[in-house]
Amino acid sequence: MNFPFDLSAFRPLRLSVDQTGLDAEQRATLEKNIALVRDSIVFFTALANTKGLGGHTGGAFDIVPEVLIADGFIKGADTCHPVYLDEAGHRVALQYIMSVLNGYKPAESLLHYREFGKGYYGHPERSDADGIFFSSGRLGHLWSHVNGVAEANAGQTVFLFGSDGSQQEGSDAEAARYAVARQLPVKLLLDDNNVTIAGHPTDYMPGYDLARTLSGHGLAVQTCDGEALDALFTAVRTAIATPGPAAVVIKRKMAVGVPGIEGLPKGHDVIPVAMAIDYLAGRGHEAAVALLRQPPAKGAKTEYRGSTPEFAKNRDEFGRIVCDLIGELDEPARRVLVVDSDLEGSCGLHHVRKRCPQVYVNAGIMERNNFSVAAGFGSAPGRQGIFGTFAAFQEMVISEITMARLNQANVLAHFSHSGVDDMADNTCHFGINNFFADNGLAEHDRTRLYFPADALQLEAILRRVFPEPGLRFVYSTRSGTPFILDEQGNRRFGEGYTFTPDTDEVIRPGRDGWIVSYGEMLYRCLHVVELLREEGVEIGLVNKPVLNVVDEAMLATLGTSPMVLVVETQNVRTGLGSRFGSWLLERGYAPKFGFMGSWKDGQGGLGEQIPYQGLGTEAIRERVLQLCQG
Repeated sequence: MNFPFDLSAFRPLRLSVDQTGLDAEQRATLEKNIALVRDSIVFFTALANTKGLGGHTGGAFDIVPEVLIADGFIKGADTCHPVYLDEAGHRVALQYIMSVLNGYKPAESLLHYREFGKGYYGHPERSDADGIFFSSGRLGHLWSHVNGVAEANAGQTVFLFGSDGSQQEGSDAEAARYAVARQLPVKLLLDDNNVTIAGHPTDYMPGYDLARTLSGHGLAVQTCDGEALDALFTAVRTAIATPGPAAVVIKRKMAVGVPGIEGLPKGHDVIPVAMAIDYLAGRGHEAAVALLRQPPAKGAKTEYRGSTPEFAKNRDEFGRIVCDLIGELDEPARRVLVVDSDLEGSCGLHHVRKRCPQVYVNAGIMERNNFSVAAGFGSAPGRQGIFGTFAAFQEMVISEITMARLNQANVLAHFSHSGVDDMADNTCHFGINNFFADNGLAEHDRTRLYFPADALQLEAILRRVFPEPGLRFVYSTRSGTPFILDEQGNRRFGEGYTFTPDTDEVIRPGRDGWIVSYGEMLYRCLHVVELLREEGVEIGLVNKPVLNVVDEAMLATLGTSPMVLVVETQNVRTGLGSRFGSWLLERGYAPKFGFMGSWKDGQGGLGEQIPYQGLGTEAIRERVLQLCQG
């Protein structure tokens, strides 16, 4: 398959800070370059969508004009740092096509955007050889790094691309104050499209104004129309000529000119294939349209022994179940506050917004603030805050968790996208350090980390712990999980099941040893257990839905068995495996012991991540047999 656009038609500009404007030839070249790059982005992000890989179109599409202008200054002036940096990792599609245009990789590499093992992951990870010179996975967490780049390259102008979303993060306020104090020549080019994942900042954050905020920090600030190329050039040139840090707030609609996603929150994500086809057809790109019309190759569906063929997504079910529980309360607005971090669709909180709007707040991309607001609301008996974000972003609120604990706050937190399963967004979005939340001293600590095995157990857990005080953290994966079956073929956590706190659960009894697992790895381990039974090896399986509590009775059973293997997708350095081994040793138990978890940076793709980490079912089987055989 050939890339359907002739990228050799791209003509890089060389711009001078001394020129007062674009001449006619430069303007015409810039217009053609913008059209070529934008149309290419629409195509290859949509192509990823045909493969179920997701991605992001609108943000990368947006900032093409200012990136190409900055690129022109970089190529035309040795006073500009040769690497531009972008705070929004989801705009990586533009970085990838720029690496191609700058000769690092062939155009055909773009056909593999977000695929496993192809290097073009869902968020950028530094690879100088591929023309990717920085990592910027988490939104709004790069400006301080860029300040350091400016410190290390005195006298050079450093370009940083940001957005109205990235500027919501508090770390950028700290970075702004540092840049002003040190008078660093950082030039911030901000795409102000009034769109984030779940809405419009002007709706959910009234009063927030980028230009006034940055001016208040002390930056020189301009505002311009991002689609008016002459004005945009002048603004960027003026920012370069301004001593110290300067910002250009660039106004435009999200994905301007692309019907169906223009100006809409869904433009943040990958463009629907049908809309991409219509857009590209209207622009005469028939070869690109033909490739998008090709039916995608379908991989074989794997069924797991001991589980249903049906899957359900706990990350969505969380919100539905919480709505049901809120609906059973008297005066819910007095007793509950649900604080969302612009991730309502990812954490299931869109159910709360629709069904229980009186308790719901979209507080924007401010995880530290939002968790603390939930904790403050829940700092009195009979009240609780509910909070949701990605498990990877839990790391950003560890200090806030400590203070919530010390303030005896009641918080029910949902951390979705835990582990590595279906994580094309790659390493920066891996939720593999969940145990960091259990960071308090043992005395008087009521913190509990819950990782249900399926949607039925999720409901049982939530119904049991919803009214309880303290910090309750519930984890889910991006991908769906099947329903666990008992030995009679019934749903293990269905009718008749009651969740018992702080108790491990036997899913299958064993004679030759035990596997301990939870969450999205439990059904995979159950598959291995069922296979081994056919080989005459009877391995038991224990589900540990409460991660941070020792079940002494179960530990005694496991500790006096021939072998124990802990299997999880958490970090092998910080997960359950290392803890479990310590618990056994502390009590004088010495079975043959092993643990498996995530230990490698990602490689893109979706379901490929788990086997890549050495956690596929065959790898688990081999490790069990290795331990059994000594």
